[in-house]
Amino acid sequence: MDSIDLEVLKTCAQWIDAGRRCELITVIKTWGSSPRPEGATLAICDDGRVVGSVSGGCIEDDLIDRVRKHGITRTRPEIVTYGITADEAHRFGLPCGGTIQLAIEPLSASSGIADMLERLGRHQLVARRLDLQSGAVSLSEARPGMNLQVSETTLTTIHGPRWRLLIIGAGQLSRFLAQIALGMDYHVTVCDPREEYREGWQVEGVEVVHEMPDDLVVSMRLDTRSAVVALTHDPKLDDLALMEALKSDAFYVGAIGSRSNNEKRRERLKEFDLTDEQIARLHGPIGLYIGSKTPSEIAISILAEMTAVKNGVTLPDEVRVAHAKSAMKVGNSEDVCGVRTAE
Repeated sequence: MDSIDLEVLKTCAQWIDAGRRCELITVIKTWGSSPRPEGATLAICDDGRVVGSVSGGCIEDDLIDRVRKHGITRTRPEIVTYGITADEAHRFGLPCGGTIQLAIEPLSASSGIADMLERLGRHQLVARRLDLQSGAVSLSEARPGMNLQVSETTLTTIHGPRWRLLIIGAGQLSRFLAQIALGMDYHVTVCDPREEYREGWQVEGVEVVHEMPDDLVVSMRLDTRSAVVALTHDPKLDDLALMEALKSDAFYVGAIGSRSNNEKRRERLKEFDLTDEQIARLHGPIGLYIGSKTPSEIAISILAEMTAVKNGVTLPDEVRVAHAKSAMKVGNSEDVCGVRTAE
């Protein structure tokens, strides 16, 4: 889940603890275009305070206005639909014909919010089942690939830990990669046992650790919401960490380096207890071919490829670095403008 929806849950827990009445609003279905996807959440307190978002703002305004005029009076969940008519679509900022359906749930100590936050803190993927008739809630461990489901009697929402990115190496490229990844809502960790690289390296909001990368990969228990990017160019640091990452459930594992160096890396990885299928998961040369030369451009290239994999987009060979450079007969040099390129 992204930090917006996590903030919604944390705020709901605070309001409940403070004895305030509040409601959790979840987007359960959309038709046509909509500003927020299914599963997006908004919380509203009895004093009109809100956190989160379910639209571009107009629907929020209507929900707040109703609470301020009438208070929170619901005692059980209710399904509400906005934007059925063209007039409503215009009023609420939706395209003509756009429709958004919301589940509005009054919360209490029995709503399981605190329990769910505790599970999320342990990096569990959680299925929350809401009985739409009684408001009763049950939590269970979700299976990977499960999505929001709604029927006449039950709403099941899936809540997972934030997406995580482990960057191996605290260099200049790592700084740009970490900064952009933070803006994309990743929880970012940078690992580098070399003191000379860590000294002075700081990006607010990023955890920097000094243990050996392969040990950290194991201890992080990488899941399907985790990515690993190796940027040191040092096989002693990169290879063992990549070996452990390729055996994990991480959705993306990539390493910087030229085409020839990545072929040599794959040969070295064959000496470990990895299958051909596991080695084939390695992205390298890393990133998409966008002609990137500077560290900031290379970071964008890496995150573009990572985002495509995260979103299940199959990329054509033409945009992959190795294929594109071979087709263009581009040389295999790594050093451009004093930095090592991803391509």
